[in-house]
Amino acid sequence: MRFLLWARIVIAFSAGVLFENGPLVHAQTTTEPEETISTDRPAVADSSVVVPKGALQFENGLLVTGAQGQSIVDFTETSVRFGLLNKTELRLGVPDYFHNLPAGTGTTSGFGDMSVGVKQQFGTFYGKFDISAVVFLSFPTGASSVSSHGYDPGLQVPWSYKLSENWTAGGQLASYWPTTAGKHTYTGETTFFIDRQLTKPWDAFLEYAGDFPQRGSPRNLLHFGSSYKLAPRHQIDVHVGVGLSGTAPDHFVGIGYSFLFHVAR
Repeated sequence: MRFLLWARIVIAFSAGVLFENGPLVHAQTTTEPEETISTDRPAVADSSVVVPKGALQFENGLLVTGAQGQSIVDFTETSVRFGLLNKTELRLGVPDYFHNLPAGTGTTSGFGDMSVGVKQQFGTFYGKFDISAVVFLSFPTGASSVSSHGYDPGLQVPWSYKLSENWTAGGQLASYWPTTAGKHTYTGETTFFIDRQLTKPWDAFLEYAGDFPQRGSPRNLLHFGSSYKLAPRHQIDVHVGVGLSGTAPDHFVGIGYSFLFHVAR
């Protein structure tokens, strides 16, 4: 009888300990999945999602563009994105440095203009469709020969749709008002791309981009690129493009490196 009584006490005590500590043990062994970086580059169309709240993301690159026998080197292409809220990010476009090659052709080099903006993600619909809006304003901070000398607004609406586990379609509708000869002129932009997830960290895309200025001829591009995640928060990319119209660049090629880290919780 005493043995049975002690056995019941031990079993009840053990069950109580397991019940009380079970959730604690589970919490200690279960960790949240690490956030994966999602960049605007290297496509012309921006990403349709924002960076995580409290995260700071740097996207950097170098681009070499060839047009009419001349090349322009553009770096560092730095874009700084900060997750202000769950669906809102602040954006800073650091001035690029444009260097013309070969030297002595009558063209000059210098820094471009700075821009600031806000991106709002409207959410994910049906688990497949993402859409956002970006508004920004550039400031005439660049060199005299490079700056537009105006305060130029812009609006971008990037979107993406998950076709299957490995295929995604996306694009962007955009409106820009660059300063030309002291006046704002309108330019509309349309892009469309197909992205293929080759492996979990590696994807590639094919993109069409067209600019349609209020004055002048359209500029059409065919663009191919690929990105690889060295780690969930680190990405490298490479991309090339060719012009499809006389007013577009003849060709361009670029590389980039982007990274994300948390600065606030």
